[in-house]
Amino acid sequence: MGVVTMTTDAGARIERARVAAGLSQRALADATGISQPTLSRIISGDRSAKMPEVVAIAWATGHTVAQLAEDGSVADRVQCVARATSDSGMEGMREALLHFVELDAYLDDQAIPATV
Repeated sequence: MGVVTMTTDAGARIERARVAAGLSQRALADATGISQPTLSRIISGDRSAKMPEVVAIAWATGHTVAQLAEDGSVADRVQCVARATSDSGMEGMREALLHFVELDAYLDDQAIPATV
């Protein structure tokens, strides 16, 4: 089982997701099958979450795994260098690239395998 290196920031994101979903810690614990003390330690950053726990929390709160476990959006994490040709604008090319990268991240988040 994978372990997500959770920082205090990740715990804060989980806490914000819990509040946004209108769930108490007890309700989130019940919905995920994670004990309330363990959930509290994950939120406080005292314990790393296992990937199945992050997936369960994401599912219960209506968030994605990436939203809970990672800093920043896909667009914030992507760096690209391109050469514009055929009168293509750099911003348009970047937007098109980000659409593909965000779709790829979404498919990964939903455990949908890429086809070859």
